[in-house]
Formats: sequence, C-alpha cells, structure tokens
Amino acid sequence: MDVADLLMGHRPADDVEAGHLRAALALVVLHCGEAPRRTTFEPGHLTASGLVVSPDRASVLLVHHAKLGIWVQPGGHIEAGDPDLESAARREVAEETGLADMAPLGLLDVDVHRIPASGDEPAHEHHDLRFGFVAGSWKVEAGDGAMDVRWVPLADLEAHDPDPGLRRAVRKLVAVEGEGEVAVREP
Repeated sequence: MDVADLLMGHRPADDVEAGHLRAALALVVLHCGEAPRRTTFEPGHLTASGLVVSPDRASVLLVHHAKLGIWVQPGGHIEAGDPDLESAARREVAEETGLADMAPLGLLDVDVHRIPASGDEPAHEHHDLRFGFVAGSWKVEAGDGAMDVRWVPLADLEAHDPDPGLRRAVRKLVAVEGEGEVAVREP
C-alpha cells in the first residue's frame, strides 16, 4: 500500500491527531520518496513505531529511550530494506525489545514531535506512524537504543510521564478488540 493511501485511510482520534495527519500527508506529498529518509530534516521525516499490548491486554510495552532519556513506545527510523512501514515498526520493536512474536492491528496513530539536535543532526520533526500489535509472548529484553524495557500496567502508565500523543495512542490501542471491533477500556 502507498504511504499516502495508508494515511488518507486513517481516522484521527481528535483535532490534534488530525493536524499531525495533515502534516504527515504534506510531508509525503512534498518529499515523495524522500519522506522516509532520515537525512530529510526540513520539515522532518517519517518514522515508524509499535504500540504493543501484552498478551492479556493489561499492559503496554515501553522502552527507556537511550538518547532522549524518556519512556516511549519502541520505534525509529525506516531503513531501505523495510518492505513497508508496518514492517519497519515490527523491526524496531524487535531490535529494541527482543519481541518478535506479535499480531498486527494496523495503523493506530499518527504523531508529529520535535527531536532535539544531536551531534551532526539538527533539531527536526519525526512524523511517526504508530502501528498496533498484540504480543504473543511476555519475554522482552532491552536492545538497540533502549536503556530499559518493561511491560507497564495500563493503570500505572501515568507514572512513566507519557506525552499527550502516547496517552492518546495507548487509549486507542486498548480500545481495539479483534478485527476492528471497538470496546473502549480506559487505561
């Protein structure tokens, strides 16, 4: 599926996400094939991440990001060998957490956030496409780019100081049951 088609088929949860969706679509249209390249700094580039719910759907998988020093969902840059964005998100989850056994839930959320300058890279925006997954295993281990990884019970999410975009995405993740059926359960 084409990235623009994927984005145009996505239904945002609120006005904030709708703005992020418009920005990601504009990036894709403006930069065509360059949008996923990590060297496209103005206005930014696409990234892919995975929002993973535990097998019992009571916890979400978070990593303590090595560079940013905050708790976030696993994710990162798209690589040339990734066949599609969901595969990029799946690869990032596996690299950062060791978890490879996951059932896909599709594109869950779109978020645009600022990344501070680091080394030779200027400050820029990540247009993050967040894909949902249900874990088939509890076994995780901190890997590439992660200082720590853990299953965070939904009731304890606030203790990890999630940003508003992560809160929104987790609400959407726990609302998804089966094949698109929605049964809202607040974290």
